[in-house]
Amino acid sequence: MAHEFCPGYPPPYDALVASYPGTDVYPAADFRVEWGPIFHRGRLDGSAVLLVVGQDPAAHESAARRILVGVAGQRAQGLLSKLGITRSYVMVNTFLYSVYGQAGGSRHDRDPAIAAYRHRWLDAIVAQNHIDAVITLGSLAADAFTAWAEFHGHHAQLLHPTYPESASAAGQVTLAAATKQLLDNWNAAIPDLVVALTHPDQAPHPTLYGNAFASGDLTAIPEADLPAGLPDWMRSQEAWASRTGTTADDKRATLTVVVPGDQRPWKP
Repeated sequence: MAHEFCPGYPPPYDALVASYPGTDVYPAADFRVEWGPIFHRGRLDGSAVLLVVGQDPAAHESAARRILVGVAGQRAQGLLSKLGITRSYVMVNTFLYSVYGQAGGSRHDRDPAIAAYRHRWLDAIVAQNHIDAVITLGSLAADAFTAWAEFHGHHAQLLHPTYPESASAAGQVTLAAATKQLLDNWNAAIPDLVVALTHPDQAPHPTLYGNAFASGDLTAIPEADLPAGLPDWMRSQEAWASRTGTTADDKRATLTVVVPGDQRPWKP
């Protein structure tokens, strides 16, 4: 069986990867710089027709070395499937490093040095691809993209895929109500995205979401999106990575990766 894999960073992206900013631009008080930068997910071969801008990497992404791999990625992948986009996309984040603390991202939303490097990525992507549409996931991503302001195609500003969890954590809205808000927001964007994406990979099936995510609404991350050799369970919908520790310092320094119980080949 032949395995697909992400081949890495061809020109001009190789130069961007070689010159990524560190703690001089991303302060360690606000970003998990100790886990390294995570650049993208998807096509860098000129075939992308959809650009997705996320927020920042989390635990799953730190292990897989690609963005939007965990729950947020699975939900976003499901949305792309509805649009008929199964391969021809490229994803980048607002921030190269995971935000440390809720206010870290907001404090650096328009940071000139962070924006300058991000704009180099956006410049390269738009120059190397025929982008029909852009999806931004969350307010930080929308602000970051509109600050660049060089794209004149269709831009869908969507709630972040994990909005239900973050909104309900504050206790002012239930998880069910926040999930409905998210899916209503996505439903409203689907028709215009289908029209804008004139070169889908397959015929779209823009069936609208219900009030909650159904079993078929999440899609596994394609093998071709991840570095060579990563196991299949790293692309699955199961939770396999978390930050653990008894103190804030230990939890920041520790990433626990556990092979899901049903993915252990040594067990009968």
